[in-house]
Amino acid sequence: MEQHEVPTPRQLAAPIRRFDTAIERAFDTIRGRPLVDRVFYTASELGNHSLIWHLLATAQGVRRGGDLAGTVRLVTIMGLESAIVNGPVKSLFRRERPVHDGPRPFQLRQPRTSSFPSGHASAAAVFAVVAGEDDALAPAYAVLATLVGASRVHVRIHHPSDVVGGAAVGLALGAALRAWWPAGQVLPRGLRRRR
Repeated sequence: MEQHEVPTPRQLAAPIRRFDTAIERAFDTIRGRPLVDRVFYTASELGNHSLIWHLLATAQGVRRGGDLAGTVRLVTIMGLESAIVNGPVKSLFRRERPVHDGPRPFQLRQPRTSSFPSGHASAAAVFAVVAGEDDALAPAYAVLATLVGASRVHVRIHHPSDVVGGAAVGLALGAALRAWWPAGQVLPRGLRRRR
């Protein structure tokens, strides 16, 4: 039986650096355009503290005839995502954020946590997975989630691989949290009363 060697972190680092460099160069072609900068900086700011996802969760509840339980479920899941990703997950990695010494076209909050994974991308993916279930707006949520994740590269707060990693974490976490707390249930599994 042939044994496969597990790549070392150093072996993995070179392809990741090449990926990050290629994506950064692609973003350089659109940075500095006033409308593009405004869209990406606004998306990045709206992603802070999952503001946009909490607003959309509330809007979804209103659209569904005042579904307070559904709104509470979605907002709680978003809170759990934040606690998990910005706590134990980010503490596993100590990646430096991209260095950007030049001026920015708009003001931006500078996070102090690890660059990997992107919390904005993770939250966006969780929202798209959970809120998109049985909602005709699911494709719009996916587009908005992609925009918010990409905005973190555009504004030079995250490396592209941070965003890809955050999206992957968010997709997995979103699926797990959606299974743990199914739509239409007042409480998640394990917290419901047995009759």
